[in-house]
Parts: sequence; C-alpha cells; structure tokens
Amino acid sequence: MDSGRGAPASAGTTTTTTTRPNGAGHEWPGGVGGARDEVQVEEPSSSSFSSSSSSLPEPSARPRRLSRLCSRDTRERAEALNELARGALCRDTLLQLLRVSRTCPMEDVRRGAAELLGAAQVGVFRRVSLSRPPQDAGVEVPRALVSGPSAFIPPGEVWEEGAGLPELVETFRSMGRVDHVITVMALHPSYLSCFLHTQQALLQLDGPLPQPWRHYIIVMAASRHRCSYLVHLHSSWFLETGGEERWLGGLHRAPPKLRRLSLLNKLLAHRPWLITQEHIADLVCPSSEERWSLAELIQAVILLTYAHSLSCFVWGCGINPELDFLGGHAFQPPSPSARSSHSPLHEGMGDSQSGSDMDTEVERLMKRMQLLLEQNEEFSQEEMVTRFEKERSEMLLEAPCDDAVCAPPDVSHFVEDPEFTYQDFAPRGEQSPPTLRAQDYSWEDHGFSLMNRLYPDMGQLLDEKFQVVLGLTYHTMAMHRDVDTTMLRKAVWNYIHCVFGIRYDDYDYGDVNQLLELSLKVYIKTVACHPEKTTLRMYTNFWKHFCHSEKVHVNLLLLEARLQAALLYALRAITRYMT
Repeated sequence: MDSGRGAPASAGTTTTTTTRPNGAGHEWPGGVGGARDEVQVEEPSSSSFSSSSSSLPEPSARPRRLSRLCSRDTRERAEALNELARGALCRDTLLQLLRVSRTCPMEDVRRGAAELLGAAQVGVFRRVSLSRPPQDAGVEVPRALVSGPSAFIPPGEVWEEGAGLPELVETFRSMGRVDHVITVMALHPSYLSCFLHTQQALLQLDGPLPQPWRHYIIVMAASRHRCSYLVHLHSSWFLETGGEERWLGGLHRAPPKLRRLSLLNKLLAHRPWLITQEHIADLVCPSSEERWSLAELIQAVILLTYAHSLSCFVWGCGINPELDFLGGHAFQPPSPSARSSHSPLHEGMGDSQSGSDMDTEVERLMKRMQLLLEQNEEFSQEEMVTRFEKERSEMLLEAPCDDAVCAPPDVSHFVEDPEFTYQDFAPRGEQSPPTLRAQDYSWEDHGFSLMNRLYPDMGQLLDEKFQVVLGLTYHTMAMHRDVDTTMLRKAVWNYIHCVFGIRYDDYDYGDVNQLLELSLKVYIKTVACHPEKTTLRMYTNFWKHFCHSEKVHVNLLLLEARLQAALLYALRAITRYMT
C-alpha cells in the first residue's frame, strides 16, 4: 500500500510539509526548573492511590491554568506553567500533566509538564516522609503504563511522523488533548485533516442533538464492540460538556428516548442489513412521547456508525489507553511481576522472514497487480454475480476464532443483549437476505443527497472523507516507488463491502482473491466484524514487510468502508420510510 513518507498524495488531496523541531526549548520567565522546591502536592486520601472502584474517568472540568496551556500565546503558556509550579497539584492535575508531558505537540508545554512532574515527585517523597506512615513511602506521582499510542506500532515511528503537524497543534489548542487515535492517524496528514473537520462538526458544532447526548450515544455504540478506550474518552467529554454523571451508571439510568436507540445501535453494529423502515417508523412515530425527529435521528445514526467504525480502528491499530484514563497510568511503584493487560490481545510477533522472503512477498503481489491490469478478458453479468457469491461463500472460511469475548465491567452496563453479534451475511444452509446492489442504492446517487437534505453540510464532509481515503496514495508499496496502488485499495474497499452484503455489478470479485492474501482477509474481516478479537499476531501476520503506515492505511480504508456500508443500510431504511 502506501507508506506516507515524504511522497505526494494523489490528485484531489493535499499534504502538509512540516519542519521537525530542532530540540531547542523555550525559556520561561522565572524558569520552571527554578521553582522545583516550591511545588506542593495536595495530600491524597488513603484511597487515592488504590484501585478505583469505578472504571470511568472522574468528572472534572479542566482547571483554568491547564486550559491556558492550550493558548496560542507563548508567554501565557509560560505563565500557566509557572502558576502550576507555585500552586498545589491535586491527583487529577498530576494525571493531566503526565498526559501533556508525553502527548502535547508543543515542545515548551511538553517539556514544562515533564519538569513539573519531576519536581512534584520530589515534593511527594518529602511530604510522605514527614506526614505519612512508613508503609506508604512508595507513593509517587503517576507513571505511564504504556510507551506510545499503539501497542502494535513502535512509539518512535508514530511520534516522529507526527511531530510538528499543524493539525495536531490545532487539535491540542481546541480540545486540550491529542488523543492516541489522532496521533496514529497523523501518519496520513491529508486524511487526518478531513477526519478532524468531520469530527468537529459532528461533536461540537450546531446540530439537532445537545452535545452531552452526542457523547453518550458514542459511549453506547462503542460498548457494542467492547471498546473501553472510546467509552472512557467520551464519558470524559460527556461530563465536560455538562452531562449528568448518573447516566454513566448504565443504560438503565439514561433517559427513555436515548434507551430507545438500543435496537438500532445493535443492528448497525453487527447486522445493518436487517434494518427496515419499520425500525425507523418506531423511532419517529408521532404518537410516541419519546419520538425522534428525522433530523435528530440522522445525527444519531451518524454518531452510531462513527463510533462503531472508530472502535474497529482502535482495535485494528492496537490503540493504547490514554495516559490519564484507567489502564494508562499507575500511582504505585512498578512491580517486577506486573504485566499490562490494557491493549488488544498480545501474542507473538509471528515468524520472521529473510530479505529474500520480503522481496518475494512484495514482488509477487506487484506481479499479480500487473497481470490484472493487462488482462483484457470481459465477463458476463452472470459470471460477475457468480464470482461475488463465490467470494462471499469463501468468507465463511475466513472467520476469526469462535472464542467469546466478555464485555469488561466498564462497558457491560451500556450493553443490552450482549449475545447479539455479527453473523455472516449468508450463513450456510440458511436463507440469506437480498444483496444490496450498489446500483440500486449507493452513496453517490442516493445517500449523499438524503444526508444533505436532513443534515446540511454533513453529507459534504463525509463525502470528502470517503474520497480522500480512497484516493490516498504516495505511489509506494513497501520498499518500491512509483507504484499505482489503485487496484489494491479498491480490492480492500470492495471486500469490506462484500462482507456486509454490498455488491458492485461492474467489479470483478476474482481480483479480491488475487490481491488479498488469506491472512489479510482474516484480519480485515476480524477488525470489521469482531474487532474485539483482533490480536497482535493477526496484525503482524499480513504484509510482514510493509511499513506500519501502510497497515494504518488499510485500517483507514476499513474504517470508512464499514462506516459507509452501515450508513447505506440505515439511509435506505429512512428513504423507504419517507416514501
């Protein structure tokens, strides 16, 4: 695929040229280092350093002095750091400083936060020795349990590629954090720009649903795929935007109107082809006291599909917990026998290959692409349908392990009917639902116009994102340059749609078997349909000698193709309801 390193994107997309920091730091008036001995740490309660009884983030709006770290004014940021150095640092502030010291894209803030943590550690030990019992002498400031944003990708590769990107700086200034998902997406800046614009419009700009509801709907959706990462992140945003804390106690504590989305959430997450106009009518029925308007429902549908597909990206890229959330930090000193269990199922890295194996793997794929380009054979419509059905039947052999994955406690109370999961579109021996022919209902001809009618501007943002990810190329494949990867990208996209029962009459599905090796197909189907079953071994076993950014590119295609597939089924049901 495309590595994203220093090569131009395809026509219709833009890339950003960045200058990496030279390591020169900024000096603050008064100097943070000079205030090291003045740092105070609020005395924690005896339970502050024990395991929290709740897995969800604590409700806390960012203090003003932390908000000032996001300022565009260098002097104001410096003053905020010095104010923190002179004040008392509570537990929550220490966690925020830990996160900022590792992930802030502005070097002055990142370095200043690290120095404050170092000073706070000295202060904690001093105060503990004076006022705490000897058995508590091991208490310290929080330490990171994860070394980077992904458990699958070496930290240095991610940080190096994203250093200094304007998109990351702007995200930190507006949101107060650059989360791990965005950091990994920064391997492909032109896509990241579209993603951030769409996310901002969906979560922050004017819309029919209040902001806390938007984040709660994402929590509901992410829970279907056991995605604790998104549940924690959006529970935090839910509280910061004014949501009621008791709702986080479980779906049964949310308003009835939100609970009525449960069935639609379940179907969109696992079997979107089952959605009918009756499901839509039930939600917007005028006789119901808790009815949804069409405008509200369309935004809810986008939020649900956004969260489902983003959950797949989180699992597919092995995204680690945020440093200030459960699983990302610890206050206790490290134990020699401690093992982290936060990230997707860890397994061996797979068998290593020699340089000659690497050449064979990549060149074999390139040769297949060239042969398909030179092939002039045309097939009848009946043959094209047969090839689609053959590919769909072979998908039954590409399923992940059947081991059930239990929902962790922090998400289980948001899930109703947890046994309902993905089922192959055409199970053997069963009557399969009709295939959705793209010619009968497509995004370009039907979904886009309906979206713009019910949710102005969102259709355009989504369309741009689809186009960018499909056209994203740097004309590279592993170590080779000047390669046209259009055919490969199209095969990945169409295979994902095939998994969800969508067929393109003008596409030869024989290309999928030629271009996508079995290990890649197993990985794609697992991430798209059973993301919580994704393992490190699956990630490392396909395209063993391609760049990590190329594997992230596969996940971006997967994210958007899955989102569009589920969206098409929902929009088709809404169209039928309206007509």
